[in-house]
Amino acid sequence: MLRERGHKLLFVGTREGMEARLVADAGYEMEYIRIGGLKRVGLRQQIQTTLRLPASVAGAARALGRSRAQALFSMGGFVAGPVMLAAVLRKIPLIVMEPNAMPGFANRRVGRSVYRALLGFESAAHWFPYNKSEVTGLPVRPEFFRVQPKQDGVFTVFITGGSRGSRTLNRAVRESWPLFRESRTPIRIVLQTGTAEYDSLAKEFSSAALEGEVVPFIRNMAAAFRNADLVVGRSGAGAVNEIAAAGMPSILVPFPFAADDHQRKNAETLADAGAARMLLDAEMNGERLFREIEKLRRAPEDLAGMRGRVRQFAHPGAAERAADVMEQAAAESK
Repeated sequence: MLRERGHKLLFVGTREGMEARLVADAGYEMEYIRIGGLKRVGLRQQIQTTLRLPASVAGAARALGRSRAQALFSMGGFVAGPVMLAAVLRKIPLIVMEPNAMPGFANRRVGRSVYRALLGFESAAHWFPYNKSEVTGLPVRPEFFRVQPKQDGVFTVFITGGSRGSRTLNRAVRESWPLFRESRTPIRIVLQTGTAEYDSLAKEFSSAALEGEVVPFIRNMAAAFRNADLVVGRSGAGAVNEIAAAGMPSILVPFPFAADDHQRKNAETLADAGAARMLLDAEMNGERLFREIEKLRRAPEDLAGMRGRVRQFAHPGAAERAADVMEQAAAESK
């Protein structure tokens, strides 16, 4: 969007991260720094990262200077840490987008120095100056906002652990198949497994005598939502924002090893508002999944209530607002 408005863009990242491929494929300019993680890594990695930090900040500062950057946009993360610090030192306006209910470590550290914080949840505002934050949500593709509630056909549950799948969800779904079959529940199950467990699960499902399909990966997630009555999945920022945009009833199962337990906080925020159900990873098994799905299948009024309440977390125009803030910051830095 910024490029469409005539601005020059520079990305900063590592050669090891996926950004090295994605940015180049999209035709953007890229500068590289060397940095690693600090959280959920071994002691050796923590020491290595700490020792590299000054050089990483200096390298990022040089990159920002060479490009004559007038504003910096960051989604946080360990790669962004040195770049954000460099921007603060060079007095370059820093705009962060924090899509989770609990901000990440890097965003918390620079929170008081931001030009603007664009948030996914109101609860994250605590970490930023009260007059420098606003809830914009995470940019979501327009097709999600066009999803309408499924009107007819057999009750369909779409279960996804993300593009790589989830062992917990895959196991629970497999355990639930005999229960759905024995209860003769009129249901259609669509499971996105990820590639690792696809072959074994697809083979088992073919003999489960249930309606539905098992697939390794779904490219058109909005279409999958459009054909479902209920979504079961993780509660990362991207998933939660897509669910909200589409107005989907959901059972959220937070990934228990997410940094700062942010997935649980995302799910709790929706669950507390009556916009979703939450089940902890440790509670998820075939019997519990069967019971929770059946409870909601038999309560269409609860599903309708979730559809209405989850849309309060949907924020169309997040990308446009981020671009507007970037332009404003750049103009003021001249």
